[in-house]
This record gives sequence, structure tokens and C-alpha cells, in this order.
Amino acid sequence: MQEKQNLRIDVVSDVVCPWCFLGQKRLDQAIASSPGVDVAVSWRPFQLDPTIPREGMDRAAYMRGKFGDGDGLRAAHARLESLGRAVGIDYAFDAIKVSPNTLDAHRVIRWAGAASPEVQNKLVRNLFRLYFEQGVNIGDHAALADAASDAGMDRAVVESLLASDADRDAVAEEAATAARMGVSGVPCFLFEGKYAVMGAQDVDTLVDAIRQIAEAKAKGELT
Repeated sequence: MQEKQNLRIDVVSDVVCPWCFLGQKRLDQAIASSPGVDVAVSWRPFQLDPTIPREGMDRAAYMRGKFGDGDGLRAAHARLESLGRAVGIDYAFDAIKVSPNTLDAHRVIRWAGAASPEVQNKLVRNLFRLYFEQGVNIGDHAALADAASDAGMDRAVVESLLASDADRDAVAEEAATAARMGVSGVPCFLFEGKYAVMGAQDVDTLVDAIRQIAEAKAKGELT
């Protein structure tokens, strides 16, 4: 039996980015279509808008301020809804009432990663679903604690950490570092810390990247 190849993918994303949710689903499909590669996925922070206050902003007003009242936003949502249906996402944009600051969500994702990759991946999926399919305010500490508990984390510990400033500076600096490295849009899939695939690429593109980079790693050809 041929030994499985190993590959690490760091996904730079924000949990209020609809394209990141799409990218997560497509990555899952690409990994399922690459049975010869053992893929380890980690999630790294990026904030689409770190200027949003801690308590969040009214979603409708925020989106009008960024995109205006024209048909562009409705067309973008319609396109995402169509793409989402193809991978099992039921976007419910009208259900979203608050545009949250995502720093606290990224703090919890960081702590989940310290627990295990499985816990972190489950938490990220929980947050995407809660926000985009149910309209839950994922800047709210109670909602974050619920999502963390469902992913297998200790709710009391998460609540205590959220009430403190634990890792606020570390997460903000990591997100800022990604921006300084040239990550201007998300999702960004970083393979083995060396090769970046930008955007919610289609499944075939991700499968091809997984195969090529895993093979190069196995041959010792990564530089």
C-alpha cells in the first residue's frame, strides 16, 4: 500500500466573509477528492474591517455605507446564493442584523486550535453556519461560547477568556501581519507555508494544488 502524503494548509479567512464560507466548503470537497493526501488544515485570522466597534454595527446601514443602495449588492448576494447551493450552503443574508467586529471570534478560533485541529475546524464551521445561515451575531460572547461548547471546548473557560483581553493583541497582530505579507483578500490558502492560492477557487483547482504540492513535498522539491 502506498504511504499517504502529508500536506499542511493554513487558511487565512474572516468568519463574516461569504467567500470564505464558500472556500471552506470547496476545500472540504477537494480534500475528500484527494484520498492519497493527509491534509492538516489550520485557520488564521484576517479582519475585513477591524474598525467596526466591539458591539458591532447595524448590518443594513453598514452595507449601505460600503456598497450603496443600488442593485450591485443584491446581484452579489444572488450570485453567492447560487454558488452556495451547489456546495450545501443556504445563505440567509436578510437574516443578518448585525455586522460584528470579528476579533473575539478569531480569539476563540485561536484557542480552539490550541485544543486540536479537529476542534478548530468544527468551530470555524459552526461560526460560518451561525452567521450566514441563521443570522446569529457572532460578535456576541454568549453566541461565541455556545459555538465553542458545541465544538467541544469548555464553555466556562471560553467565557472567562472572552471577558479578559487574552490574546487580543496577538490575534490583531497576526491579522495585521497577513495584510503586510500581501494578503489583501480572503480566503487565502497557504500550502506548506510557501505557496498561496488566493480566493474561493473551484474544487478542481484546489485538488490540483493539493496533488502538485504534496507530490513536490514528497520528492523534496519544495524550496
